[in-house]
Amino acid sequence: MDDVPDFPPAIAKTDDVVPVPRRIRGYLAGQLVLDTTAALYVWEWPHYPQYYVPLADVLPGALVDEQKAVSNRRGSIRVHGFRVGDVYRAGVAKVLTKSPIDGLTDTVRIDWSGLDSWFEEDEQVFVHPRSPYVRVDALRSSRVVRVELDGVLLAQTNSPVLLFETGLPTRYYLPRTDLRLENLVPSETVSECPYKGTTTGYYSAVVGGSVHQDIAWTYDFPTRQVLPIAGLVAFYQEKVSISVDGAAVPKPPGLSLRGRRFPAA
Repeated sequence: MDDVPDFPPAIAKTDDVVPVPRRIRGYLAGQLVLDTTAALYVWEWPHYPQYYVPLADVLPGALVDEQKAVSNRRGSIRVHGFRVGDVYRAGVAKVLTKSPIDGLTDTVRIDWSGLDSWFEEDEQVFVHPRSPYVRVDALRSSRVVRVELDGVLLAQTNSPVLLFETGLPTRYYLPRTDLRLENLVPSETVSECPYKGTTTGYYSAVVGGSVHQDIAWTYDFPTRQVLPIAGLVAFYQEKVSISVDGAAVPKPPGLSLRGRRFPAA
């Protein structure tokens, strides 16, 4: 059973499709280019969905047919670019001209990077759509959390905040005052998370003359849903050794490294 994760898995399956009950808007070059209350969540892989938007809810003339036809299990696709004024994003939009999946015909799937910003209602969303099946809880704890790398102590606390996110291992956020900063150096790395916001700092570790890049991160200004982690620091248990109340935290098995999972926290 060593390969069984100790956290709840994501429940959606590839090609699941459900309605999005939120207003979705997207902007490019300062202009509103899509505005819909009829988007669909489509899981192209199980960890998080993409938005598929009715063509009628996209700014007329913004989609430019690039005369390229492709197909996948979701149907027949025409590849489009996106144009607003002098700004052109090539190949970022896939129009479903015919789909065997109910509701997907005459929708468009736009690469997240194809637009400058996305909003759910009036809140900006980063990296990818928030899954309706993901819950994120940040809970204060008095458990003793210890972080080591190659036998060197990097941090220890009895006042962590434990962050539980559906489909991901528990993350342990520690006060900065409980870090051994002589072994940690700030990094310029920045990452974003649709559930927690934008990081304000990363740390690399210097142990035994070797630099271990970006093993920890912090959010000074997280989203309101996870405010207890503000200013605290979490470490990848994929890269360090963590124990809780003296028991080793297992390395997460079989986690994909695509998308926001690495290095985004």
